Amino acid sequence: MERAGLNDLEAVIAIARRGTFRAAAIDLGMSTTALSHAIGKLEASLGVRLFNRTTRSVSLTEAGKLFVERVGPALQDIHGAMDAVRSQRETPSGTIRINAAPFAAREIISPLVFEFLRRYPDMHVDLVTEGRLVDIVAGGFDLGVRVASLVPSDMITVSLGHSQRYAIVGSPGYFKSHEKPRVPSDLLSHRCIRVRLPDGALFRWRFEKDGEAVQIDVSGPIILDEASLARAAVMEGIGIGCLMEQDVLADIEAGRLARVLEDWTPPFPGLCLYYPGRRNLSAGLKAFLALARELAATDSRKRRDAALIQA
Repeated sequence: MERAGLNDLEAVIAIARRGTFRAAAIDLGMSTTALSHAIGKLEASLGVRLFNRTTRSVSLTEAGKLFVERVGPALQDIHGAMDAVRSQRETPSGTIRINAAPFAAREIISPLVFEFLRRYPDMHVDLVTEGRLVDIVAGGFDLGVRVASLVPSDMITVSLGHSQRYAIVGSPGYFKSHEKPRVPSDLLSHRCIRVRLPDGALFRWRFEKDGEAVQIDVSGPIILDEASLARAAVMEGIGIGCLMEQDVLADIEAGRLARVLEDWTPPFPGLCLYYPGRRNLSAGLKAFLALARELAATDSRKRRDAALIQA
């Protein structure tokens, strides 16, 4: 009987994780046809089917579920052993897989990821953006990037430095026919763009001023789960939006959007990297985390110096 190779085992786990051969093939860097052929050979050697396949869906058979339950932890141990060995390398090499919210990816791509690749030319970064919050361990990622409040409590975090801030904005056209809100409760009489969070819950707009904290469960004609779509809806005058300040600052400065309730939107803790504490860190991952801390410290010093100059 032909023995299954590590790549075959990885293929089964990838399909189980992603739910389709096509998505798994993309993760594995191979064609869907090649992946299907590899799984077919593995099933033939085992004498059982691991997946039920239809034209629209893929699901694990009972044998497949048992296979994944046994093989999954074993693969994690194998990768842990490989990471432990790689950590002894003086020159980092290999691939770091990162899962991030779209806006978070935009925040780290230039200052952190590009600088990392310049410093360590033997390294590769696979950056995947998803609006929903994913289990980075089950998803096969080395790191996640999210707002600190969304990071699971069992993860180790590394702050990326500066804080974040929301901006409450509407188009000039919208405010021609609607009076601008002066306090958060005025939003209850406005059409607002609602946002669904990565965990599926609807985002409640949070405000604070002079020690008074307020949460408003706004209402509106549309619910979206992607910041660029919410910005587009606001630009079209569909309603008022609560968006990340950095995503709309240029629009505000150019007069394409009007900001309201600015004194009710103070900064809050920003983005952080996170990873499971139970794994051995490769040399590449250690170098990436060290660079993140270095850049965060530099950013903090610059902001502190700027504040002193202004004072």
